[in-house]
Amino acid sequence: MAYDYDVIVIGGGAAGLTSSGLAVTLGAKTLMIEGERLGGDCTWYGCVPSKTLLKAAKVAQQSRDAEKYGLSGTELDFSFARMMEYVRHVREEVYEEADRPEIFEDLGVEVRAGTASFIDDHTISIEGRKSWTVTGRYFVIATGAKAWVPPIPGLDSVPFLTNESLFELTEQPGRLAIVGGGPIGTEMAQAFSRLGTHVTVIDMLDRILSKDDLEASALIQKRLSSEGVNFQLGADVNQISERAGEIAISITREEATSIVHADALLMATGRRANISSLNLEAAGVEVGRPGIVVNDRCRTSRRHIYAVGDVTGRYQFTHMSEHMAKVAVTNALLKLPMKIDSRNVPWVTFTDPEVAHVGATSADLTQAGTNFQTYRFPYSKVDRAVTDGETEGVIKVYAKPSTGRIYGVDIVGTSAGELISEYALAMKNRISLRKISDTIHPYPTYGLGARRAADQWYVQKQSPTLVKILKMIFRYRGPVLEFGPDDIL
Repeated sequence: MAYDYDVIVIGGGAAGLTSSGLAVTLGAKTLMIEGERLGGDCTWYGCVPSKTLLKAAKVAQQSRDAEKYGLSGTELDFSFARMMEYVRHVREEVYEEADRPEIFEDLGVEVRAGTASFIDDHTISIEGRKSWTVTGRYFVIATGAKAWVPPIPGLDSVPFLTNESLFELTEQPGRLAIVGGGPIGTEMAQAFSRLGTHVTVIDMLDRILSKDDLEASALIQKRLSSEGVNFQLGADVNQISERAGEIAISITREEATSIVHADALLMATGRRANISSLNLEAAGVEVGRPGIVVNDRCRTSRRHIYAVGDVTGRYQFTHMSEHMAKVAVTNALLKLPMKIDSRNVPWVTFTDPEVAHVGATSADLTQAGTNFQTYRFPYSKVDRAVTDGETEGVIKVYAKPSTGRIYGVDIVGTSAGELISEYALAMKNRISLRKISDTIHPYPTYGLGARRAADQWYVQKQSPTLVKILKMIFRYRGPVLEFGPDDIL
């Protein structure tokens, strides 16, 4: 049967853009359909505006903390409206540089605006300025996800923000309540608090960043508390109401009920797959609770239909959307048995300090009965962190004691997101802690902390006599040999 297109990609976010670009590069006649704007959640409502806002807030905090560097600390005088205008400007700049339709059309991708819906497993209708019906040999569903808001009594009559509306603010709220202590809620809590807003974070769990290392989340909570963020954890939200512009959030915590008052409310309670308009039943595509069900090759219940990115609910990271797109298109067009690399998935929460993770957690390894050792190294012994005054943090590596094979890593500290990439590369390519320890890292850098964490394994593998000899030869604290039994924490 002849089809109108070799590949039809539904969605123009990170996953859809990558899928389309790769498909046309491999010679496929490709159509990409987007119902709103290319760029997706990351460009317009997520990574780009949030990190821009975090940077502005960090500059304000650095000015406030300048005394610790021997300078005069001061409160910056700034216009909130102008700052948010800058955030939106950066968002537009990223779109102009990478996500405009003309860029993909120049590559050979046909781009259409509209909402796609399956008629059967090889045919879709597109509703936009006009209606089309087209057929495709392969489909890649990349429609992403949207903010999900739980059914809290009274919420439907209260004006509230999500990540999709937060960056449109022009007036700074004096008091901001955030429901949700995950990455979005935690990042925005720190950003707005540093800009002068009184922030309260409410979560039903007893800690923030529940998917991250316990030590790391405790450190972040302590830092944010010191900066003025109020935490109401282990709290159930009973009712939300609004009167005369003031929002009242009734919560129950430790069997006691109290009211949190705010001028603005941010719901950071998770995201759900965008599938309502796709008519997936007509295509025979199976859907589960988190999203479209796919196997490790990103294939749905229909062999020629793939789903990638947030719409699957498996991972909600831009980098995993891109990775899944490569897996899907490679399987569809090249027939190579490429699979999702689920063992080496890194993620970062961009608080200050940052929290980063890759691979298995210590809890995962313990539950699986894996023989592992935790090799940790504090930021207080990383000379670059000392010179920068950023000594709060730790690197924790979970590895096999006999070989130094790395199972997973948790980092909390400055540039944790950059450091985690070295470990992701090492894990992907089975590079052991010994090889990292034997690799020359420039001094003084945060990257040297990765080598020194690896040194902990190296030292434990040596005899006590050899370690004593080495310590006698290298008596100074320098970049050549900076470890010893006393450094093993």
